Amino acid sequence: MNHIFDLLFSQYADYETVDIVLEIVAVIFGFLSVLYSKQNNILVFPTGIVSTLIFVYLLLKWELLGDMMINAYYFIMSVYGWYIWSSKVGHTQVTPISATTRKEKKWGIVLFITTLLFVFIIYNAFGKWTSWIAYVDTLTTAIFFVGMWLMAKRKIENWLLWIIGDLISIPLYLYKGFTFTSFQYLVFTIVAIYGYLQWKKILNKNLQTV
Repeated sequence: MNHIFDLLFSQYADYETVDIVLEIVAVIFGFLSVLYSKQNNILVFPTGIVSTLIFVYLLLKWELLGDMMINAYYFIMSVYGWYIWSSKVGHTQVTPISATTRKEKKWGIVLFITTLLFVFIIYNAFGKWTSWIAYVDTLTTAIFFVGMWLMAKRKIENWLLWIIGDLISIPLYLYKGFTFTSFQYLVFTIVAIYGYLQWKKILNKNLQTV
């Protein structure tokens, strides 16, 4: 048991207490954000903003540039999503859950490829291509960029990208030594599966009433 505990948490012995507390707070608000997203609740965005701001600081300090850019982008898209989800369609209904259109899928592919190239340039400029982690980090960054864009537009497919990205991130963060964040992505994966199923029910119900 002690061996497992040391494996998961020994790296925190070298961390500043304030950073450990900040990571835990960011994880808690990240949990809340995903739960609110599953419930189709607009509080997904203010809770997400708190989490992403903390992670931007921590990841910059830990020199994880791809992850830091993900969270900086999350912050921007959370502000954008907050506006979109608050916007009314017509006079009464706010932006509803919907499936991505063919045009949006094309833009999603463009965003994915553009993100890959952008992160590659950043890593190259800072000389961070030192291990396989950089390549995985680049891939997850692109996946999450598109996923967050779709969530901000209230598109059901965002959950599928979250599931893929979360599954990759669980072992990745554990390997990096950020155990609390790895646990966060494990919970995110479970919530994302339920979130997709719940949004699908809402979408089907909305289509039946049209």
